[in-house]
Amino acid sequence: MRRYLFPLILGIVGCAILIQLGLWQLDRLAWKESMLDEIRAGIDAEPVPLPAEVDPSMKYLPVTVTGTTTGQEIDVLSHDRDQGAGYQVVSRFVTDDGRAILLDRGFVPQELRHVARPPVRLQVRGNLHWPQDASSSTPAPNLDENIWFARDVDAMARTLDTQPVLVVASFITGDNQGAEPVPVAVEGIPNNHLSYAVQWFLIAATWAVMTLALIWRIRQRSY
Repeated sequence: MRRYLFPLILGIVGCAILIQLGLWQLDRLAWKESMLDEIRAGIDAEPVPLPAEVDPSMKYLPVTVTGTTTGQEIDVLSHDRDQGAGYQVVSRFVTDDGRAILLDRGFVPQELRHVARPPVRLQVRGNLHWPQDASSSTPAPNLDENIWFARDVDAMARTLDTQPVLVVASFITGDNQGAEPVPVAVEGIPNNHLSYAVQWFLIAATWAVMTLALIWRIRQRSY
């Protein structure tokens, strides 16, 4: 019996730890889903006029702005499931009260990238956003070609000489000049806790099988 004791204890302790990690991921899943529900409710809430003071704590706040684009824009490399490769058009937008902000007007396909988009008056409903598009492997913007590979509010604001405020349009009244709004949505927020939980439970099952196999081999040697 002593021969079985150490592998049995090792197997039980290992399985207990792995199962606990899986249960922790399920707890995280419930927390994440609750958070996403809150964000979704905030995104869809009744919009308010753009506040005088804006900061990242207001992420996803629904707002309305009225004003005029200036013809200056940043083209962010993007992709649409139906239209393929294209760009998110981020325009310099001057509100009726004189504030220069960033306006993500939406997606244009590759062939419409160089279509002229002169100043135009727009009424916009959208959400304040501070997207985290970039990763450690994201290239720096190609400023000569005006091609960006991620939205960076501070960097875009410096380039277009605006406040570091980005409104992502969900609905636009006026000539949006070929751009199709891409509203803020929770689908872009990672939620991998269920797959992590399944992985931990599978590892626990594998650990249990390996433990039983080891005990069986010890038993066979005793004959």
